[in-house]
Amino acid sequence: MTVLRTVARPMLASIFVIQGFDTMLHPERVASRADPVARPLAELMPGVAGQTEDAVRLNGAVQFTAGSLLALGIMPRLSALAIAATLVPTTVAGHRFWEVEDDKERAQQRIHFLKNLAIFGGLLIAAADTAGQPSLAWRSRHAVRSARRDVAIATRTARVSSRAGARAGRAGARASQARARANRATASRARATASRVSSRRQAR
Repeated sequence: MTVLRTVARPMLASIFVIQGFDTMLHPERVASRADPVARPLAELMPGVAGQTEDAVRLNGAVQFTAGSLLALGIMPRLSALAIAATLVPTTVAGHRFWEVEDDKERAQQRIHFLKNLAIFGGLLIAAADTAGQPSLAWRSRHAVRSARRDVAIATRTARVSSRAGARAGRAGARASQARARANRATASRARATASRVSSRRQAR
């Protein structure tokens, strides 16, 4: 699986590295198509660049940087997630097939839209790939189960210990009572023996 990831990540990231770099240098090429998406985003989100070309250049920079990191295997999950986030406005702005009137052009834009959708799914899988290591969610569930198991074991141990202590206490009490009875019996026999000896001496 390590070899597969080493080969697959650069393949997945290649288009974003190349296209992102080209978009950074020439944002005007796609600015007109991105305008219907960039302006509403700029109004809703103050952090988005107000100028369409600036927003396009920023989007390309994120794709280029995150794509390079993904290709090199550096923070691959975060890089894939960042690319996936930039792919949404790119797809909606560049491949609005539902607005195209020409049938051939609409079919072509639909293909590009679905292609980006497929790549988006691959990026989500890459973002969720833990490279064989347990995820944070699994670790959390495992920690909770382990804690519950430890508490259950401790509770059972405490119950067994308390029962054993109670039985030991009862056994000790019975042993003490038996010793007391034995001592009383011994004392009684000693008194009886002394009484018989005394009676014989008086008879003589």
